[in-house]
Formats: sequence, structure tokens, C-alpha cells
Amino acid sequence: GLHDESRGDSSSSCKSSGYCFEDYYQPWYAGRYKSVEDVSSYWRNNYDRLRDASVTFRDCFYDTTLPDEVIEAVSANLSILKAPTILRQTDGRLWCWEGCHDDRGSCEGSCTHVWNYAQSLPHLFPNLERSLRQTEFHEGQADNGHQAFRVPLPIRDSVHEKYAASDGQLGGIIKVFRDWRISGDTGWMKALWPLVKKSLGYCIETWDPNHKGVLEEPHHNTYDVEFWGPDGMCSSIYLSALKAAILMGEAIGDDIAFYKEILDKGVLFLENELFNGEYFVQKIQWQGLRAGDPTKVHALAGDAYSSPEAVELLRKEGPKYQYGTGCLSDGVLGAWLAAVSGVEEFLDPDKVSSHLRSVHKYNLKKDLSKHSNPQRPTYALGREGGLLLCSWPRCAELSLPFVYSDEVWTGIEYQVASHLMLQGYVEEGLEIVRTCRDRYDGRVRNPFDEYECGHWYARAMSSYALLQGLTGIVYDAVGKVLTVAPKISGDLRAFISTAAGYGTVVVRDDKVSLEIKSGEIKIKRIDYVPYSVGAWKGK
Repeated sequence: GLHDESRGDSSSSCKSSGYCFEDYYQPWYAGRYKSVEDVSSYWRNNYDRLRDASVTFRDCFYDTTLPDEVIEAVSANLSILKAPTILRQTDGRLWCWEGCHDDRGSCEGSCTHVWNYAQSLPHLFPNLERSLRQTEFHEGQADNGHQAFRVPLPIRDSVHEKYAASDGQLGGIIKVFRDWRISGDTGWMKALWPLVKKSLGYCIETWDPNHKGVLEEPHHNTYDVEFWGPDGMCSSIYLSALKAAILMGEAIGDDIAFYKEILDKGVLFLENELFNGEYFVQKIQWQGLRAGDPTKVHALAGDAYSSPEAVELLRKEGPKYQYGTGCLSDGVLGAWLAAVSGVEEFLDPDKVSSHLRSVHKYNLKKDLSKHSNPQRPTYALGREGGLLLCSWPRCAELSLPFVYSDEVWTGIEYQVASHLMLQGYVEEGLEIVRTCRDRYDGRVRNPFDEYECGHWYARAMSSYALLQGLTGIVYDAVGKVLTVAPKISGDLRAFISTAAGYGTVVVRDDKVSLEIKSGEIKIKRIDYVPYSVGAWKGK
């Protein structure tokens, strides 16, 4: 379906924002079919073939030994791919909302930092996912490397008057690496490489001008705020992007010594300056930065410090809307993005595991009856459970932390759960999944609509990573290598989808085989790492 709002029809807000124009946008189906009669004719003539293909996919996906709650979490959120959240132009490229309101789209422009989390699309429809990279690095990117984290509809050159989103722009570099390995198309990666370097160069000089390996200058992120000073969340994404760039540069013979130097510094900084012995934190900084005095009116601060009380709080705690010493569920997001994208590990796995276990310990609440959340409590409330975005277990909460800190987002829950599983903490991950799906059991909430800022919210497609989290199944189309490293014992049957085909990976008596159900999956080598109790767990 296509909402009128997405075409700009009678919407003053849409027209004034410049993000959609009724005179130009046409959906993909309007370019392929002449009329609705053509659509119905195609449907009638191809019904048997289409139904057979759907049944084959369904039967393959559900032919698995994985826990029910995981399969439900993954499959239920595939509904987003059919929702009005995703639009497609006549040229075949995607343009996406973050979610959907009842009568219009919610948060326009294929928002890069929200779509960082979504893992279903790149595996099931990799060509469509790569169209988002095309937009980010062409229409969305200026000559100086600045990326607009929201692009117009119809897709065209963006206006570069606002700040960039650090997590979204850096995440795009990681996703180029991921999409290259999924597609096996090295020519595609090479064509984007000059633009990737330009983007990374902008990120370095804008947020890490002293080349410390962390984002020090104020940097915008998915919480709709700017973090001042280095933090585990965005700086881990930075390091992951550097690692991805190093691997791509090496593959095509480019000089990546500068990236290696910054990466090494950043790893030392995160592990020694931002790790408090349990989890990674933020080192709030607002003095001595190029951004200048946050009490002055500028693009980042607006009039946030117009009162004496606000200035006093700034001098005591730092700028508004930080997380400081809090335990952030997204606190090592870059390590997760690296893991699910095939980027080699760069942080101490013991410290990463410690952070994730701390998130499980402090942020997972089985009963929210006594939890105060004045922002958007309907995501999880009352006797329901959920994973809070942040907590402050070691000291008092900031007076004005980032505004969403008390909320529960399913996309973050699945991100943490799948990352815990990848680190060997399967039961902890499953507990988070069960807690989430208990809320979406059909009695109060639609089990096919895990809403955030709108229905069918894209971030919930982080649930697809649960498949990798439990099975360790990764297919690298460049080297044609299938990796199987299960985090659960016993025989295994699990779904795998690649750019060229899909099927079932089977582990029986510690031997791996592949049953292809559609297309082809060329394999030169299988790397099998048998399950071993405790082998995946950090100290």
C-alpha cells in the first residue's frame, strides 16, 4: 500500500519539508504495470508459481530446530517488509520511512541510523538493500563527504544544511562491507570505495579531528541528540567502520595505514578510558572542543542554555541529554554491527561480554510496575518486562539524561539478545527475546507490529540477527566460504539466505551439510566450529 502522505498529497508539513513532491514520485508498480487490470492479470497468470515459491520459502524457514521464540521474533517482523514503511521508486530503488502512523509515514528519508539495525532486508533482498547504499553515497553525500541522514522523495540530491548523524554515516561504511560480502560483487564495492573514503574522511575530521580514535566532538545519533565527548556506542561504530574500511582497502590494494593508526589508538582508548571494569561508558566533554561553548546559540544547542539554572547544571554535569556513567544497552553497538556484518573482531571480547552481561543484569526488568517512564511508556509498562535503554547502577542518574533513556525499544532488545548469543550467553539472550515476545502475544499488542515511532518500525528487524546469534551461520560470497559455529549443542537445522539462493544448514553428528531449496549457493570451503560448553563465553 502507499499512503497519500508519502506522495505529498494535501500535506503542508510534507511540502514544507521538501521531502516529497506529488508531481514526481511514482511507486515501482506504477512503472511496471499500466493499470490495476494489468496487475490482476499478472496475478491470475502467475498465481500457481508465486504460491509455490511462497510455500517453499515458508516450509524452508520453519524447518528448523531453533527455539520457537526466536523463530517467532524473526518471522513476525518480516511483516515490515510488506508494510507501507518501505516504498520503491520506478527505478527499483527503495526509500523508507522509519515506521508508519495510522494515516501517514513516520520519520522520512531512509534514516541511516535507524536502518543500521535492520538485518532482514540485506539477507533476503540484498539487491534492494544495496539500493540504499547507492542513495547514501550518491544523492545523500556531498562533495566534502557530509551525508544527509534523511534523503528526499523522490530520490534526488540532498540539501546539506544540517549536521550529519555519526552513527548512521559510519554505519553506512560497515554496511558497504557487509553488502559486498553478501553479494560477492567486488566491482560494486570498488565503485563505491572513493565515496566511502570521502565519507570516512569527513567523519574523522568532523568528530575526531585530533585523531584519537574516538568521537570527541559533539556527534548526532539515533537518540535525536548530540553526545559530547567519547562514548562506547558511537566510538565503537567508528572503530568498526575503520576496520571495515581497512579490509576493503586491503582487498583493492589501497593505502590504509592512516586508518590502522587511528583504529589502534581508538581500541586502546575504549578499553582503557571508557571501560569501567563492568561496561563501557561515556566520558562527557564540553570544554576544549572545536564546537565551542555549548551555552552559545548554534546549530547543536539552540536555546538549550538560556536560563541560569541550565548553565549551572551544564557546569556540574555537562551538556544536556548525555548518558555519562550509565550502562547503555547500545553501549557496544559497533561491535554488534561488526559481528553481523562479517567485520573482524577489534575489541577485547572479554570486555564486550562483560558489557553485555551488565546490560542483561541492570537493564532487563521483568516487572515495570514501579518503573517511571514519562516519555513513551506504552512500549512496555505495568507488569510487563522489557530491556531499558539505559540505567545508572553505579551512581545517580544524570539530571537530564537523553530523553529516551527510560524507554524500551524492541530493536535494541534484539540487538542485545543476538549479541549475547554470539558471545555464548544464549540463555541470557533468550530471556530478553521471551520478555519482548511476551508483550507482543496478541492480547494487548499486535504480534506482527512491534511499534516504536510508528507501526512496523524498521529497527525491529534487528531480530533477524538472532539466527546468526544462535547458529553462527555466515556465508561469504566473495570467498564462497560457509561458516557454521553454533552456540547451542546437539544437531541443528537452520535457515540460510544468500544473494543467489536459500536453503537449510544441517549439522548432524558434527557434520555439516546444506540443503538448497531455491537458487544456488556455491561453496568452496566450510568452516565448522563445533559447539563446546563455555568456549564462547568471556571471562
